[in-house]
Amino acid sequence: MRSLFLPLLLLLPAAAVHACGTHDQHEQEWSPEQLAELERKWGFEWGFSGIGSFAHLKHVKCLTTPGELFDIGIIGVPFDTATSYRPGARFGPRAIRQASSRQTSFRGFNPRANINPYQNWATIIDCGDIPISPMDNAVALAQMTAAFAELGHRGTASPLLRKPKLITLGGDHSLALPALRALKKVYGKPLRVLHFDAHLDTWHPEKYPSAWPSDQSHFNHGSMFWLAGNEGLLANASAGPSVHAGLRTRLSGDGWDDFDDDTRQNWVRLSADDIDDIGTSGIVKAILDSFATPSGKGEEAAAPVYLSVDIDVLDPAFAPGTGTPEPGGWTTRELIRILRGIESLDIVGADVVEVAPAYQGAGEETALAAAQVVYEILSSMVKKGMQDMARTVCPGERHDEL
Repeated sequence: MRSLFLPLLLLLPAAAVHACGTHDQHEQEWSPEQLAELERKWGFEWGFSGIGSFAHLKHVKCLTTPGELFDIGIIGVPFDTATSYRPGARFGPRAIRQASSRQTSFRGFNPRANINPYQNWATIIDCGDIPISPMDNAVALAQMTAAFAELGHRGTASPLLRKPKLITLGGDHSLALPALRALKKVYGKPLRVLHFDAHLDTWHPEKYPSAWPSDQSHFNHGSMFWLAGNEGLLANASAGPSVHAGLRTRLSGDGWDDFDDDTRQNWVRLSADDIDDIGTSGIVKAILDSFATPSGKGEEAAAPVYLSVDIDVLDPAFAPGTGTPEPGGWTTRELIRILRGIESLDIVGADVVEVAPAYQGAGEETALAAAQVVYEILSSMVKKGMQDMARTVCPGERHDEL
């Protein structure tokens, strides 16, 4: 037995030396020019290639990489255990990212905004997903709140922003509550909400009758704005109302009590049917008029705006892949046109939620609509940053960061 092993033992040092020598031969210092040439040759990705980050953006696990600076972060929230009807939105972030694959920086110019949001002043990255428990909604709520707060307090890559902006890929709509909790801490003040949805989502939790009540059951995708109002996260009572747009929900009971509750919380309601009478431009005007700073209160009265887009604001013909579809909604084109009209708002955070790909067709129409909505929001955020810079730059002052 010893004689069999001896030749092998004798060969080990030589093999080790040979392996090290081979490794050393391939070590070299790469110059910037050489790296640029590698990028030129191999860096391009077609829409159907590459890893599935949003719009082929750089992917970083931002929650575990605190040194990575960004101006706008795409963050996935694969959570759907606060839904009241069809689950499945936990797969929404993945579906939206895949549907965004034809969005690329080399062909990302937005003609209506006159910018390419991916080739401008803002560093935009895909921050991955928040790892959320599907077993315990109390833990999930704490995880989401902590993650949004952590990312919201990060530094920015550009001096144009004090705080980074997050666009959340949902997930069910309940994630708006932890987002608002975090943003109030980040900005030190309550926020106003622009809410595109078929449903109110300001329902008192008792509107969901149960003989088995619990405090945790109050956290769901139809009551999160009611909870946010009670927690003082909304500026409805101070800076002015928040706005629902695209409503066509059925109400509780046999009267208008749900609308009365909503009015007491100082929300403005724009129904889906309003678009037939006033058109997209009328919807835009109604939104902007509602968000105008109240006369005489000064700039200090202005509150940051959180934009929340439930994909079920679209008619099921255009977005069947959602948990609570309601016939009679807007077209994708109408929603996009409205989003293009509100770019002047100071949007500090946004979400696109309730994409449940199991219910959509093979053509991915729901996820495609959601990915386009994200692109429009990104374009508006980047363009707003450019406009703000133009107002603050002194004549002749250089801003080389652009």
